[in-house]
Amino acid sequence: KTKNMTRKIHFFLFLIIISLIASCQFLNNTKEFKKTTEEFAEALISEDYDKCMDLFALEHELAQSFNEDTLRNGLPDFRKLIVDNFGSDLEYSLMSAAKTYSTVEGNATPPNTTNVQVQFSNQKEFGVLKVLFDDTSKKILNLNAENKLYEIPNMIYFWLFGLITIWIPIFNIYVINQIRKSNLKRKWLKYIGVLFFNLPTISYSAMSGLSFKLLNFQFMLGFSFGYMGYLSAIWAFGIPLGGMYWLWKIKTKKENEEVVLNDFSDDNILDDFGKREGE
Repeated sequence: KTKNMTRKIHFFLFLIIISLIASCQFLNNTKEFKKTTEEFAEALISEDYDKCMDLFALEHELAQSFNEDTLRNGLPDFRKLIVDNFGSDLEYSLMSAAKTYSTVEGNATPPNTTNVQVQFSNQKEFGVLKVLFDDTSKKILNLNAENKLYEIPNMIYFWLFGLITIWIPIFNIYVINQIRKSNLKRKWLKYIGVLFFNLPTISYSAMSGLSFKLLNFQFMLGFSFGYMGYLSAIWAFGIPLGGMYWLWKIKTKKENEEVVLNDFSDDNILDDFGKREGE
């Protein structure tokens, strides 16, 4: 039994190490993808089309059907689309990087490629570049801009909502600590209740404002946060029902214990004893 348990522990540790290595590699690739997208956009704005062409993965098997002349001739029109709508002084931020696995043909990301979305913005509006990258060469396989211009939202309300949200994990941590100090049995079940029973969910998106979801849980400490571009900027928190319930139970238990202790205090015992002596 001990050997089997040791093997299982070693196996899980091996999986964790492999996952961490893969995550680090993916993170490093993502940084390179964002940098390449920015280099491409700046070269495009500067009309350095030679550099733009160098950043395409033209040697990749998926690019074999590309006509280089057609691709190059299309770059000025793409530049005009960007500059006319956003100007030439842009800022860039990574929105997402993902690999999609699916049994449905056409829905999955091609092998050894990554879908990347990069936000580009001026002082008033922003847009989104969608780029398919070759993981091996770290070059571009496909690139297009979303045919939509977004107005940059007012972020003051977003950050104010965040000030409210951060009190939820603080409250849940406080309740967990109270459970730890209490004499309740099977404390681990109470911890799970605090960590998982946070609902309904109230959220604030930078783009769409407030929303309310009745049967939506916020796991762990009761909140979530995203800030990868304006489109995915969101705060969300669940009403801490689990934490509120167990805090109430702890307070009630303490009050009951205090009542019992007061009933059996020394003064009461002496009074009872005196009454009996008088009888």
